[in-house]
Amino acid sequence: MTARSVAGVNANDVVAFGVEVLAVVLLAVWGATLGTTTAAHVLGGVLVPTAAVTLWGLFAAPRAVVQVPVLGVLTKVVVLGGAVGAAFVVLPVAWALVVAGLVVVNTVLTWFGPFAHRGAGPSSF
Repeated sequence: MTARSVAGVNANDVVAFGVEVLAVVLLAVWGATLGTTTAAHVLGGVLVPTAAVTLWGLFAAPRAVVQVPVLGVLTKVVVLGGAVGAAFVVLPVAWALVVAGLVVVNTVLTWFGPFAHRGAGPSSF
């Protein structure tokens, strides 16, 4: 068997899913730090990740509602970049650097190398 299974999912895809979940969690924690009242903390902790997940589902998911590659890449940059920024706010610098490195390496491996998705693009399974 090759690096790709019958379903077309490889090891980097599994790591990518973990990175995406981590991004949502980091955005939720960062959103919960916004504002000064309990209501603002709750709203930020709910609305920020909800916006990220909605954008991802519309533009960046493998079965996105809107199949425009530029919007998919832009959404990934905004959501994953926002998560890296959130990591630097809510985590110690060393851990934030680990998160940034993980996001960069995973993204590069999605586009280039043995785990790259050939054909219709990196977000097509």
